This record gives sequence, C-alpha cells and structure tokens, in this order.
Amino acid sequence: MGKSFLFYITLFLLLFAFTLNAPQIDFDLWARLIAGMGVIEGGHVLKSDFLSYTPVHIWYDHEWGSGVIFYTFLKFLGQFGILILQIIIPFITFYIVTKVVKVRTGEQPQDILFFFFCVMAAMTNINNPIRCHLFSFMFFALFIYILEKVRNGTTPKILILLPILTVLWNNIHGGVVAGLGLIGMYIIGEIYNHSKFKYYIYTLLACTISLIINPWGIDYVNFLLHATTMERPLIGEWQGLFSQLQMPYQLTFKIFLLCVLAVGIWKIYDGIKKNSALEFYSKIDKVKIIVLLVTAYLAVEHIKMLPFFCISVACYCYPEFTKIFQKVNKKIVYVVILTVSIFSILTKNIELPINFMQYPITEVEFIKQNNIKGNILVDFGLGSYVAYKLYPNNKIYMDGRYEEVYPDELIVINDKFYASKADWDDVLKLYPPDIVLVQSNLPVFKLLQKRTDWKLIFKGNAFGVFIPASKYKGNYILPSLDRKYYKEKLFETSIKF
Repeated sequence: MGKSFLFYITLFLLLFAFTLNAPQIDFDLWARLIAGMGVIEGGHVLKSDFLSYTPVHIWYDHEWGSGVIFYTFLKFLGQFGILILQIIIPFITFYIVTKVVKVRTGEQPQDILFFFFCVMAAMTNINNPIRCHLFSFMFFALFIYILEKVRNGTTPKILILLPILTVLWNNIHGGVVAGLGLIGMYIIGEIYNHSKFKYYIYTLLACTISLIINPWGIDYVNFLLHATTMERPLIGEWQGLFSQLQMPYQLTFKIFLLCVLAVGIWKIYDGIKKNSALEFYSKIDKVKIIVLLVTAYLAVEHIKMLPFFCISVACYCYPEFTKIFQKVNKKIVYVVILTVSIFSILTKNIELPINFMQYPITEVEFIKQNNIKGNILVDFGLGSYVAYKLYPNNKIYMDGRYEEVYPDELIVINDKFYASKADWDDVLKLYPPDIVLVQSNLPVFKLLQKRTDWKLIFKGNAFGVFIPASKYKGNYILPSLDRKYYKEKLFETSIKF
C-alpha cells in the first residue's frame, strides 16, 4: 500500500466517521430541496416565495444551484445521496488542499496528524448534512490552488479558469465573495512581495463582471452586496467566536487557533533571532500572512467563517507544523486514527440523523394527521422543514431564507416572541397565526399556556402545538411513535411543480 493511498484513505474514513456522528440534518436543507425541485420538476428557478403568509420580496436565492444538486442526488440516490455529498465535498476540499501543499512545498503531504487537527477544527461547522457553504469551502481551496500554481511558475493563462469558476460558484452559493476577496488578498500580498500582480487585477475584474451571469442579472449583484454587508446580530452562527453566546462553544477551534498563533509567534521569534527583523520581513510571504490574518479575523468575528481559516492554515502552514510533529511516530498516528474512524463507522447506522429534540417531527405529523389547516408561526430556523412537510395546507411565518425573501423586521418580531422579550406577543397581533409551534423548554411556552385565548392541543418530545381556544375541538389523533415510520417518510412532501 503506497503512502499516498494510505493518507487519502485515512482522510476519507475520518471524514466519513465525522459525517455519521452529525447530530442533525441542517435546518436549511428543506428550503434548498424545494428550490431544487422547482428547477428539476418545474423547469425554472424560483423567484417568488409561495411558502409564507407574511410579506415577502423577490426571492434572491443565492443557493439555488446547491438546491439543484441536493435535489438531484436525493431524487436518484435517495437519502444516501445526501450522505454521499456530505462526505465527498469535504474530502474533495481537503484533497485540493493537499495539492496546494504540494505546489507550495514540492512534496506530497503525508502528515495525517496535521490534517487531523485541521479537520477537527473545521468539522464542527460543516458537519450537519448538508449545507450549501460546503461548496464555498471547496471553491475557496480550488481558487488558492490555481493562484498558487501561477505563483509557482505555471502560465498565467490558467487564471482564465477563475471567472468561469466564479459563474459556477456564484450560482451555487453566495460565498463567492470569498473568492473575490482571496484574489484581492493575492494582489495586495504580491505588491508587498514586489512580485508580478497585474494578472491578478485583470482576473479580479473579470470575476467581478461575471457575477451578473445569474437568473436575476445585475439586481442579484446588488442583493449579494447587501447580504454580504448586513448585520445579523440575532443569528447564532454570525456571532463572534468570543461573544457571550459562543464563549462556551467551539473549544476545538479555539485550541486550534491558539496553537496556530503560538506557532506563528515562534516562527517570527526564530526568524528574527537568525536574521535581522528587516531581513526576516523581506523573506516572508506576504500573501500567506495576509490570507491567514484576514481569515483569522473573519473566524473570530463570525463563527460561520471558521472553516476558511482552517483551510488557509492547511494550505499555507504545513511545513511549520510537520517540523513540530516530526518526532511523532507516524505509524501509531495512522493506526489510532484509522481504528477510531473504522470503529465509529461500524458502530453507527449509515443513515441521516433524525433528531426528535431539535425538529418538531411528531408535532408536524400531529398537525398533518388531524388536517389542521392554516398559517403556522414557528421559529425561523425550523420554518423550511415545516413548509416542506405541511404545504399547501399550511403556510409559515418565515424560515431561514430571511435575507433572501423577507423584510428585515420579520426576524426581529420573531426573536421577540421566541426569546420572550418586551412586546413578545406582537407577532400574534401583527401577523396572527392559526397554529403556533414552540419549543416546550422556552419561557414563551408557559406564557402561551397562561393565556385563555390559546390552547395547547399536543405536546411532543420537545415542542408544543397551540391553536386559538375558539378552534379547539377536543378529540385529536395522536401521531405514531415509531422512529422507523419517520425515517421512511423523512423526505415525503406534498409540494408539486
């Protein structure tokens, strides 16, 4: 068995094991499947929302291409298609990273311990099957590979690939702005490196112009600018790494970040010790430093951005870490990682996770079986699942497409209700629902129970179903408790095109 084959099979099994340990399906997957269904079954990109009973604007779906891919895999491969994508996309991403390392160092990377740490740090943010931003991380690594090929002597003509890839990336995920930013960082870095940079300027201009190639044209570019710069204080994944909400979490990444910082400080100290500070500055790769600093800053500002930093570290810092790990017994490392990964795979069911505590699965089934029609107020993160399962009998208040579809004030009103803030019941007056789905561990659950105009008609594993007391009829069919039943019907929907 060749060393490269052993390295890649270990990396693949590691990512496979992570996927099978995912706690739940990503909340936004359902909206993406609906969008993909619209294209595959309906023959057109969906530009107007039909799932909500609240005010909406044009649906600027910056992930419509992802939806097409997800739905295609689901349609032809079933649930395993989603699992396959969740494993393959991160594997392709880190495979590209290894090629970047080879371009930069001239050697095929085989230090699995280094990649283990990079994967560990990144996977907490990319492990819920399946998220559209996986494609952005893959394209980000691919952009670095092409840019590094040019820096290391390949003809600049291959830069023509980047505008083409930008069109593809732009129609799959709005994270395409990371690619433009990366080219900009290469321009600045090469200026400070006193190296050729004009080709990168031309490439950046071509990539920027290519953004207009999408189903909405120039209007989408304006939306993308708005979506990229908008504040998202109420969204957990857009909060800072050391914010009050995130302080107890992301411990693996925080340790990873501190290790990278320590290695960076050691590298600077060692470089200045051997040479003068001026000589050390003249020798360091400014592109590398700029990319690492910018992605580190973004990771600290928004935990959603953590994988960009992990990928950057994996691409640029391999030599520094392999020196640290050179005395570690590589055979033992491989044996341990392979053993743990294979054991984890063999002891898990190869299927998508169904989390009855995070999803209102039995509660939605209760509404469906009892044919309770009308508008549903549900926390925005769960909205697309509820719409996927209950449309057309029920429409939702909103879902995770908040910047794509809804006015900004809707998420503020949603937050006041589910966080039991002042005027928490504004939503019941402004956008009165016929049904309310609420987590039973939230204070608003008890607030609703105390009201005489709302009646709790079903309490499942983690959610309660409320309706106006005036519509209470007394006898309801209880949903099945058979987990196998829900697994088999997980992707069933009444949405048709």
